[in-house]
Amino acid sequence: MDTDTEWEKWGERDPYFAVLTDPKFRSANLSDEARREFFDSGRLHVNHVLDACQRYVNPQFGRGSVLDFGCGTGRLALPFAEHFEHVTAVDVSQAMLREARGNAEAAGLKNITWLPSDDSLSAVQGRFDLVHSVITLQHVDVPRGRALFARLVELVAEGGVGAIQITYGKAGLHSTYGILPENMRIVPPPPSRDGEDPVMLMSMHSLSELAFSMQSRGIGHFSADFTEHDGSLGVFLYFGKPGVRT
Repeated sequence: MDTDTEWEKWGERDPYFAVLTDPKFRSANLSDEARREFFDSGRLHVNHVLDACQRYVNPQFGRGSVLDFGCGTGRLALPFAEHFEHVTAVDVSQAMLREARGNAEAAGLKNITWLPSDDSLSAVQGRFDLVHSVITLQHVDVPRGRALFARLVELVAEGGVGAIQITYGKAGLHSTYGILPENMRIVPPPPSRDGEDPVMLMSMHSLSELAFSMQSRGIGHFSADFTEHDGSLGVFLYFGKPGVRT
């Protein structure tokens, strides 16, 4: 199964529901009120992340540039644009990016660059005061997610901050500490067929591997908040890159 192809299908068929899986955000149900609620949730999230970055990492980190990896329809890129001089927003789905551009134009926001994503983020240039990603790496298989996480860490500027969320286990599996036993490992489902919802992969990443990735790239400290969504356990990792941006 090609998760990028499935995400493109989501972007074409049900882009808002793919980001927040509540029936009110289905394309067939998406009222003006639901759309406002969708973007209001993004503003709340952005405010929470900025507050956490200040409390956990650097009270005075820069507000020049932010990278939003896995931007979807712009739920977070738009409110980030109200706090930063420039936003770079990337997504693997061209359909998602088209929808996001339309949302930014409707909001009168002109300080967002929308870029296609790939495994090396080759379209992304420079370093950023904040590198952010939420509910994205969980939909990427582990080997690709491991490499993308490392690349995101590298894109944090000196003196900048990273805020990246990942999933690591399943609630209720006490005997294995949340890790799926070998006989319960999820086999990636086949590609979706016409008329079906596209596939939405849920990957469990190794906190040990990600900690190694951060430490080997010069990160000396990180803080974390636990997350849980429909039984999937995760962490939001907050960390700073040593140095002062010039």
